[in-house]
Amino acid sequence: MEGPTLTPNRIIELGYAFRGAKTLMSAVELGVFTALAGSPLGGNDLRRQLGLADRGAEDFLDALVALGLLQRDEHGRYRNAPEADLYLDSHKATYIGGFLENLEAREYGLWGSLTTALRTGKPQTGFEAKAHFGSLYSDPKRLNFFMKSLTSGSLPVARAMAERFPWPRYKTIVDVGTGQGCLPVQIALSHSHINGGGFDLPVLKTTFDTYVERHELSHRLQFYPGDFFADPLPSAEVLVMGRVLHNWDLPTKHMLLKKAYAALPSDGALIIYERLIDDERRTGVGGLLSSLNMLIMTAGGFDFTAADCIGWIQGAGFRDMQVEPLVTGHSMIIAKK
Repeated sequence: MEGPTLTPNRIIELGYAFRGAKTLMSAVELGVFTALAGSPLGGNDLRRQLGLADRGAEDFLDALVALGLLQRDEHGRYRNAPEADLYLDSHKATYIGGFLENLEAREYGLWGSLTTALRTGKPQTGFEAKAHFGSLYSDPKRLNFFMKSLTSGSLPVARAMAERFPWPRYKTIVDVGTGQGCLPVQIALSHSHINGGGFDLPVLKTTFDTYVERHELSHRLQFYPGDFFADPLPSAEVLVMGRVLHNWDLPTKHMLLKKAYAALPSDGALIIYERLIDDERRTGVGGLLSSLNMLIMTAGGFDFTAADCIGWIQGAGFRDMQVEPLVTGHSMIIAKK
């Protein structure tokens, strides 16, 4: 019996995938979805509002229809598809476009150097990770852009964690590498008994305080300034490390886990969330591509499987590890002291 006929279709589609990604990123940059959030617009009106040239505009908008991001009615008017309206309108609290803008600004072009990174084993940013963050944080405009992008990318994960972790058992949380404070804010909004805050470099205090104040949580959440390379971590019943460990080499991963163990009280919990690679390293595309991104962006960072991380956690002294899915592509590992 003959097997299925093999075609090159999947390979060709994968090769062309960058075109769809860039079309989405340009649509976010141009504000397409925000422009259509109020009411549908005809092609010419939308083109003029976005400042597009006549040539290419119709193909661009119809490509967004074909990608499932826009809808076009029988009168030629465009409107947002439901997912795009919820997540790509910059006026909504659910907006994740900043995350996509960051991908374009920081990662998209650098992926053209993947072959060089694979041949040399060196980052293509011109910086080691620690120096890169120092340079990024010294520029207020770039810092503000980066923090907003981290918040928009973290929001779905933070909301899922607010639902899926047993918060009634705990009273305090500190988010390590907190940025603007998206995660502790979402936890505190969902659980009125939770207090705590976020730990990050001192330069981020103002952006954290502003974000927390905007959500009227300044009386419950505070900023803990410090450098986790040099300083101990603040103590809380729950510590969270979200997309932190993958930035660093293995000795640094071990060091951070030991600091987390030292900061937690007995029966305290550590939550690590990442784009985990599946344990067999066969199907976890998101985690594997994220690890290649760490090759490009950092001197020693890499992503890992749940089994890898559980082994490191056990080595730091933790017990009772469990893995829980959050949103597509992200899972959390929970461990007890």
